[in-house]
Amino acid sequence: MSLKRMSLVAATALAGLVVTGTANAGATFDAVKKKGFLQCGVTTGLPGFSAPDEKGNWTGIDVDTCRAVAAALFGDAQKVKFTPLNAKERFTALQSGEIDMLSRNTTWTYTRDTSLGLNFAGVNYYDGQGFMVSKKLGVKSAKELSGAAICIQAGTTTELNLADYFRANKMEYTAITYDTSEETIKGFEAGRCDVLTSDQSQLYALRIKLPKPDDAVVLPEVISKEPLGPVVRQGDDEWFNLVRWSLYAQLNAEELGVTSKNIDEMAKGTDPNVKRLLGGEGVAGSFLGVDDKWAYNIVKQVGNYGEMFERNVGQSSPLKISRGLNALWSKGGIQYAPPVR
Repeated sequence: MSLKRMSLVAATALAGLVVTGTANAGATFDAVKKKGFLQCGVTTGLPGFSAPDEKGNWTGIDVDTCRAVAAALFGDAQKVKFTPLNAKERFTALQSGEIDMLSRNTTWTYTRDTSLGLNFAGVNYYDGQGFMVSKKLGVKSAKELSGAAICIQAGTTTELNLADYFRANKMEYTAITYDTSEETIKGFEAGRCDVLTSDQSQLYALRIKLPKPDDAVVLPEVISKEPLGPVVRQGDDEWFNLVRWSLYAQLNAEELGVTSKNIDEMAKGTDPNVKRLLGGEGVAGSFLGVDDKWAYNIVKQVGNYGEMFERNVGQSSPLKISRGLNALWSKGGIQYAPPVR
């Protein structure tokens, strides 16, 4: 371990940030670099976010978030191995050191950020909980769901959100609980519940798995804030910074108009913001412990944030989700990254 990293570990330990029982806390950056690949925790299969194809190749926004970190650290976005986890397993897998980071449509909450020995490194998708029903029910609003049987995934924020919403609106419901999102959609398809509730993005992803997707509709109500993003263990600021700035690099690239296709041309230009982002001048990659071309490698191999969004969940994907809140701050959304300078 370098003197710089030793000092970081000592400082975080003195600050009380290293959580007892957390594997490799304070040494994740070095451990990942030494083994030569990133072990990333993802879902067991959610289209648009993290799902394997018929050849076992993983795709999705959460998968690309992992690949961006690998591109920054190794210069190779393919140096990632994926560990599929259900909602109950995900935090334990990260705490124990089974995975190096978690990128699994996981909501950033106060409790998770302060009591589990974990840090959320940013938001790669702003979401909110909603409801999906069969069109034949004729329901137009969530306010009409009193007495419904509702399929829900255990170990998620949706359980408390659902209870709060129905209590606030003086409605009753019966929860039909499953361990995985795959089981919830099968329960919905089989008629074991009238309603399926989850993050809206997940509802759109699950709907395309139905034999007749058009027979189900997502209701308009959004009943919660669900900022989803990558998670790391507390105790290693260098690793936290790398994961956070890998996402920020993608957002800054989109704002500056830098894409995977025009990046080489843009790198030859005179825009100082572009040159700093792509390692041409001013900002050293050594600040993150990586090569000066770290952001160049991310955008060239994975794409900017807009490219990542569109191919996985946007209009170029089967989900066809609009950018909405996930548009850049300059285009009506709330996606925003600190500048690279």
